[in-house]
Amino acid sequence: MNVKKYFWHLNPKALAEVKKILKDPTHPKFTERLFSLLSRCDNAKEVFKLVRQKDFIKAWPQVRRRFTKTNQAPDFKAWWETVYEQLLPKSTISKQPKGKPAAIFLKTGKFLKEKRLERNISQLDFALQAKMTQPDISAIEAGKKNITLETLIRLCQILDIKNLPLA
Repeated sequence: MNVKKYFWHLNPKALAEVKKILKDPTHPKFTERLFSLLSRCDNAKEVFKLVRQKDFIKAWPQVRRRFTKTNQAPDFKAWWETVYEQLLPKSTISKQPKGKPAAIFLKTGKFLKEKRLERNISQLDFALQAKMTQPDISAIEAGKKNITLETLIRLCQILDIKNLPLA
C-alpha cells in the first residue's frame, strides 16, 4: 500500500517509519499516526493492510476521543465508528446496556429541545454554537446520550437557561 497518499506531509525517512509504527500498537506515536490515517482514508481494506484489526479495535476509543476533541473529519469518524461496531466481537456487543434511557436524561433532553425550539434554533445551529455535531444534539434531546456537567452548562448558557427543572 502507498502510505504516501495519506502521509504526504512526511519526509521520506518519517514515511518509512510510519509503516513500522502502525504495526506496533505499543509505539508512542501509534495513536497519532492511526488518527492521521483514519482521518484521511475511508477504505477499510487499505487500512487493515497497515494495521491489524485487533489493534484498530483496541485503539479506536482513544482515536475516537481524538476525533471528538479536534472535531476533525467528522464524516470519517462516523465511518470508522461503524467499522469498529461491525468488528466488535458479539460478546462485547451483548454487554452494552439495553432498554430505555434514564428518566433524567429524557427529561433533560426534552427540556433542552423545548428551549431550543422556543428560540427558533435548528439542531445544526445549536450544535455549531456548542462545538458539537448535530447527531450529538439529536441524541441528547432524545435522552440517549450521557453528557458531562460541563457540556450541560454550555448548552444551558447558549439557550439562556438559568434553572433546570430536574426534580
